[in-house]
Amino acid sequence: MLRVTKVADYGIVVMTHMANHPGQLNARDIARGACLPLPMVSKILKLLSREGLLVSHRGTKGGYSLGRQPETITVADIIRALEGPIAVTECTDQIGDCGLERLCPVRSNWQRINQAIRHALEQITLSEMSHPFAERLVNLSGGQPSEGFRIS
Repeated sequence: MLRVTKVADYGIVVMTHMANHPGQLNARDIARGACLPLPMVSKILKLLSREGLLVSHRGTKGGYSLGRQPETITVADIIRALEGPIAVTECTDQIGDCGLERLCPVRSNWQRINQAIRHALEQITLSEMSHPFAERLVNLSGGQPSEGFRIS
């Protein structure tokens, strides 16, 4: 089963909460507002600010704010900031530890699948994630939207 990690999932929730509450927020308020554990939120905030998706403000009234407009931040950006490169198998992003890699009959297909997943995640912005879901097709094939997969 392909699954987004808890850190990436919570990171998207944190970023969505921040997009819905513009301005500067501290870790405690974000954790409370997003209904997430404070230690995990603190860890996520540090990682996201290190990658420039958030700006850290120091001081007694410090906190965090978005580093860019929500329309310019994608789900792929958030996942990469928290987890590193998006890859469904080790060999889809770089040369891995697999002994069969050079002879693997499905490696190119895994790379194609990985590219489709990455492309889909790059098409969904934080701005879109922060609003109620409007039915939309995500185009995974590069063709017309009607050829994509319906997300529901």
